[in-house]
Amino acid sequence: MRVAVIGGGIMGLSAAVELLKQGHEVTVYEEGDRVGGMSASFDFGKLKIERFYHFICGPDRPLIDLLEELKLSEKLRWRETHMGYFLHGTLLDWGNPWALLKFPALDPVSRIRCGLHAFAAVRRSDGQHLDRVKASDWLLRGIGKRAYDVLWKKLFELKFHQYADDLSAAWIWSRIRRVGRSRENAFVERLGYLEGGTETLLKGLRERIASGRGSVRLSTPVKEVRVEAGAIRGVCTQKGFIPHDLVVSTVPLPYVAKLVPGLQEGSRQKYLSIQNLAVVCTVVKTGRPLSRNFWMNINDSRIETPGLIEFTNLNPLGEYISYLPFYLPHDHPYYSESEAFFERKTEKTLALIRPDTHVLDMAVQRYDFAQPICTPGFFAKTPPIRTEIDGLYIADTTHGYPEDRSVSESIRLGKEMAGMVHLDHGRRGQWN
Repeated sequence: MRVAVIGGGIMGLSAAVELLKQGHEVTVYEEGDRVGGMSASFDFGKLKIERFYHFICGPDRPLIDLLEELKLSEKLRWRETHMGYFLHGTLLDWGNPWALLKFPALDPVSRIRCGLHAFAAVRRSDGQHLDRVKASDWLLRGIGKRAYDVLWKKLFELKFHQYADDLSAAWIWSRIRRVGRSRENAFVERLGYLEGGTETLLKGLRERIASGRGSVRLSTPVKEVRVEAGAIRGVCTQKGFIPHDLVVSTVPLPYVAKLVPGLQEGSRQKYLSIQNLAVVCTVVKTGRPLSRNFWMNINDSRIETPGLIEFTNLNPLGEYISYLPFYLPHDHPYYSESEAFFERKTEKTLALIRPDTHVLDMAVQRYDFAQPICTPGFFAKTPPIRTEIDGLYIADTTHGYPEDRSVSESIRLGKEMAGMVHLDHGRRGQWN
């Protein structure tokens, strides 16, 4: 069958590879001038680097398995990393039992409760029962008000703004578990990266698609998914109508209502109800490292970002590169501000963290639908991947819930969508 995959991010490319294995004819339509979506790279001085930070955890089996399949496993590197917490002007160690025991802003009882709560979260294998529980309520019961106010409250407010007290506990549990299970032991955190960055994976996926007789059309946005008599007929681009038997859409869900006018009204409203945060992420090159940490949580009234990611403390690129993300609702007054506005905020933030910081270069990256807002009861709010239209499958990173967005989760979802196509429509042959 002729399959259109809309969106050339990791999810769309992974789905395309699986569909080619099933013997389908696959065309990937990508609006931008490069594949990758949030995983795409850009030229930052002499470096080619991801627009947004990515890291690999031990439990990321879909990614690790795909690297093996693409014969890219030798590009995967693991490194011991560290965490810090910038609290009211002081950088403290964080992320291991010794750091917790010495953390000055917590009393002994709070420290014990935090340790036990994190241990239980990492050990727990299913977060289904946390779906309808508020993250703030779950944390308050587990670690107490003092620890919640110090460690979590400000982070939630800086990332989720007016939604800070309406997040699902299942979502925050999955984040704790994913990073916790990447630890070699209680005292050693080990994260991974790809030599050449995520671009290495994207190149491998494109080569596999090309060798499987598929195609990727860049700078080719799909304007409409054509539906007749409740079934897929094809897609419309700037070049006109192109017939297809099946469509797999991986673009952000807020685009779907306009993209597929043939949806029933109830389905349209379900897609429109999914809310997302945008992100403005500053990529910074400095003359020296800011700290030894890969990840630094921030709780300081003078700073408007929840964290600093010193990427080259994970992936040694020969220069010092950090990411500073500003998450914003679309109605936030900062949302439409200029690049210079965020560059100034970045310089002020870095000067507070390390006054002798010398900024060598900066680039500002934006993405409108970076983080779905996973409210309590989110399982019921998420539209099904199989739609009421025969031959139409729709997903984005929202469907990974309660898992957070990641390269590995996008790969899993891409394969899941292709698996649904296989079950529903069979296969014409075997890719080799």
